Amino acid sequence: MTHSRHRARAPDAGTARHLPAGRLERVSGRTKLIVALAVVALFVAAAVLLPIPGPAELRAWAAATGPATPLVLFVAYSLLTVAPIPRTIFNLAAGLLVGTAAGIAIGLAATTVAAGLSFGLARLLGRDLVTRHLHRAGVRTVNDRLSDGGVLAITSLRLIPVVPFAPFSYLCGVSSVRPVPYLAGTLLGSVPGTVAVVVLGDALTGDTPPALLACYGAFALAGAIGLVRVFRKRAPAAPVPEPEPAGPAG
Repeated sequence: MTHSRHRARAPDAGTARHLPAGRLERVSGRTKLIVALAVVALFVAAAVLLPIPGPAELRAWAAATGPATPLVLFVAYSLLTVAPIPRTIFNLAAGLLVGTAAGIAIGLAATTVAAGLSFGLARLLGRDLVTRHLHRAGVRTVNDRLSDGGVLAITSLRLIPVVPFAPFSYLCGVSSVRPVPYLAGTLLGSVPGTVAVVVLGDALTGDTPPALLACYGAFALAGAIGLVRVFRKRAPAAPVPEPEPAGPAG
């Protein structure tokens, strides 16, 4: 009698182990979507509501932090630009507060860290959702262009000033782009713009000098040329099937 009861309950125990797993997976997907939307809303609010300090405020902040200014600037740059806050603000601040050479070094290092954080966050929260829609032609086309383009595609898009830094990082995170080409392309594509802003940017007035505008135009042209090369890459030719050997003559 006891053995019979155990045998009758065994299938129920197995079913109970499987059903919660399916429900857990569905709940996990919904939770990721909700968290992703909340994070995006928080980032947008930060970009809109956070005040932009002026040169006098930056100098006062640097005087208060003293020798730790480069480290604090690096941390603030790395974390705040995960949200869609323009990097230009931090590059101008870097040039003003720590000088040209240190400003460029901090700008590039913080840009790479922020890009990695944005990429990882987007991949964690949004990759599953995009994967479920790869059967759609538009989604698959964008995904394939980015992932197949490798370092050249990422570098080219980073060179174009009108491509926003953080949203593009999110896009790469939810796509099939691999982390190493993404980070390498981000670093390479960010060098010219970072150097130009730190060297030529006028942090005292906030104006954009004509020389910097000319640099932006040159960077955009270089990025467009790179994208044309990416788009013109031909798919490898399909192998020609070998002729089948003729059978014995009848």
